[in-house]
Amino acid sequence: MSKSARNKNARKTKNALTQRETPWGVIAFFTLIGVVATVVIGYAFMQSRPSSADESIAGMVTKDGLSRDHTTSTVKYDTDPPMGGDHDAAWHNCNGRVYDTPLRNENAVHSLEHGAVWFAYRPGLPAAQLDALKAKVTGTDYTFLSPYPSLDAPIVLTAWGRQLKLQDASDKRADQFLRAFVKGPQTPEPGAPCDGGKDTP
Repeated sequence: MSKSARNKNARKTKNALTQRETPWGVIAFFTLIGVVATVVIGYAFMQSRPSSADESIAGMVTKDGLSRDHTTSTVKYDTDPPMGGDHDAAWHNCNGRVYDTPLRNENAVHSLEHGAVWFAYRPGLPAAQLDALKAKVTGTDYTFLSPYPSLDAPIVLTAWGRQLKLQDASDKRADQFLRAFVKGPQTPEPGAPCDGGKDTP
């Protein structure tokens, strides 16, 4: 066999060995791990971002930097209903609870801190509208409904640091607010208990 033929065969053998030694299985495994890690990290990042609905609800009022101390005293809040602030150590139950009498603000604010949405209505609201509000709240965790005599609108939805005044229970913004702020991104203690608290005003 000529020298050139031997060199050619040697190159073929070397190439064959190189191809056999390429760890394609290992490469594929780590590539898959990288893809999965990227997806998981991306999902976690998206979940941690504030809801896009947060600032897109027409007429919504925002209040940040609210204090969160516990107190047994009566608190003078600057909105009706209050949007947050110092509050009682006990919360009102907010696991889809419908109250027939006004609540103590200091306990209701603690419910907001846990991620609840408070549906408040002015006494005298037409029965059909009140029934519609009850239907939204009943069976919906982290919500509660109560009358609130001093409201300047027929219906007011409140979450921690967020508030929306409505003229009618059929307003689609009510559902938008509910989706955005039940245990919403602005909640100080999202997922803290909504039962085991006060069940009476």
